[in-house]
Amino acid sequence: MKRLYKVAELPFIMCGIVGYVGAGTAAPILVRGLKRLEYRGYDSAGVATIAENVLLVEKDAGKVDELNAKLSLDRMPGNIGIAHTRWATHGAPSKVNAHPHTDCTRTVAVVHNGVLENFLQLRKELIDLNHNIVSKTDTEVVPHLIEDFMKRGMGFEEAFVNTVRRLEGSYALAAICLREPDLIMVARKEAPLIIGVGDGFNMIASDMTALIEMTNQMVFLHDGDAAAVRANGYKVFRVADGQIVERPVKTVALTVEMAEKQGHPHFMLKEIFEQPNSLRDALRTQREYVDLLAELLDKGRVVFLLGAGTSYNACLAGSYLFSAVARIPSYPVIASEFVANYGGAVGADTVILAVSQSGETADVLNALDFARMRACTILGLTNTVGSTLTRVSRAYVLQNSGPEIGVAATKTFTSQVLVLAQIALRLSRLRGKISQFEMDEFGHELSKIPKLVEEVLLTAPAKVKELAETLVNSPFLLILGRGMSVSTAYEGRLKVMELSYIPCIAYPSGESKHGPISVIEEKIPVIFVAPPDEFRKQNISSIMEMKARGAKIIVFGDKEDEELRSLADHYIGLPKTHPLLSPIIYTVPFQLLAYYLAVLKGYDPDKPRNLAKSVTVL
Repeated sequence: MKRLYKVAELPFIMCGIVGYVGAGTAAPILVRGLKRLEYRGYDSAGVATIAENVLLVEKDAGKVDELNAKLSLDRMPGNIGIAHTRWATHGAPSKVNAHPHTDCTRTVAVVHNGVLENFLQLRKELIDLNHNIVSKTDTEVVPHLIEDFMKRGMGFEEAFVNTVRRLEGSYALAAICLREPDLIMVARKEAPLIIGVGDGFNMIASDMTALIEMTNQMVFLHDGDAAAVRANGYKVFRVADGQIVERPVKTVALTVEMAEKQGHPHFMLKEIFEQPNSLRDALRTQREYVDLLAELLDKGRVVFLLGAGTSYNACLAGSYLFSAVARIPSYPVIASEFVANYGGAVGADTVILAVSQSGETADVLNALDFARMRACTILGLTNTVGSTLTRVSRAYVLQNSGPEIGVAATKTFTSQVLVLAQIALRLSRLRGKISQFEMDEFGHELSKIPKLVEEVLLTAPAKVKELAETLVNSPFLLILGRGMSVSTAYEGRLKVMELSYIPCIAYPSGESKHGPISVIEEKIPVIFVAPPDEFRKQNISSIMEMKARGAKIIVFGDKEDEELRSLADHYIGLPKTHPLLSPIIYTVPFQLLAYYLAVLKGYDPDKPRNLAKSVTVL
């Protein structure tokens, strides 16, 4: 029976995997699949096939069409192969870092999506065993582990499964081996992987997009599953105990365009719903890198957090986090204002943490060029390995959000704030300014964030869509917050304004009586960001001030706060979290509101007018 997949059934992916085993030549099918996956990763690509008992691998940095013209990927011989298009999380885009990766004997080839948390430990073990690790990726440990298990007498399948049991983190893996040239081994955890069932062939892919030209019969693997895939069949089993499991074959009725968007009408909505998994990967930022940034930040006499647009709003949240958790003062600065405002006061004792999704934002890089000439320590937080920011920074961390196609930042903002929270916690442990109990509690709350965002995405969309319908003709919106919620208000304003083109004002609530209250008339909408924090009573006072002037009161607050609910014309109830982490939870309804307003007004939320994803001009 054919059916269209629901949003909840279509998971997040970073990078793209496709594999084929069958009677025909694999390479042309793999390259077509890569082209369709390129929207998921486009800094490098590669193909591995087996032909005449030789493992062939061609790969390099660049787009699929460029590499195909240069390397003739689609002419590689063999009726079995795996391929990958990459969005870098470890190691800059380059030939050596591109997938597939091989072992020392060039017997095994592996492609991988996800983030391996323990790759540094595994890498050290393998180097101690005289393995030749040549790339800077986390993935390369996998083929070498398989090689090591096979040296102990295991077959390919057994070695693959034992390797997967050593891995920590998220992964979708596919591997081929010269010893069994008719077999693709796959496994998944927190990264999707699908078997495409064909007539005389079978395929695997991280995304339906790569399969639907060849087949609409698909088996969706579950977390903890592995599978052995051959041309004439497949078996699915649990990694933990080897138990065979049944996964139904489902008929998928999607166009290529719909599959790219995972069943959503727009990339932006898809990316909003990817946030639980992008946040899980943000939590997998390598501790060694977080530690290094924290140590360098702690040495600064003056600390600046530098960003533009959404990244500036993340910096604002970061400044609250650094102050409250680590007791370290820091100055959030709009990048284009940095030189004029602080240029005369920076020097060798200044540390600048620059935040930029692309790592190429011109205002940020211009400010950093100035700061470097004055011997400032430059640190980076970005989503893009190999970007200019990673090259000019003394140290940097990645937010691990994966590609973001929609112009408006969604998952990149929440991931940035989560990484800044991890840096703040590490700073706190270095400085010892708060109790061990407080640090442990904050760390526990950090780990809960992906699940809480998942809850928001299950419960809030319908209510937010109803709210959007009441606001679509509003002349303007006022958004207010206190403390940490000021950063949420600013980011909410930015999202609503850049997608719906409705003029928005965002202010700290305490400042509302110093100007914004003068524009309040009957039915003017005012949105309060009001998590259950120390400012609850002040928020109620501000709500009453606005109600007295006839404003339409909208509150984003705790789902159990009945008093706040009773004061609002519209109330969006959200799960409780640590007050300092509330921007991650409370920004999601603003993202949804901006999206629904744009759609209701007939605008394309993926391509707001006059805006670009990466602003590379001053």
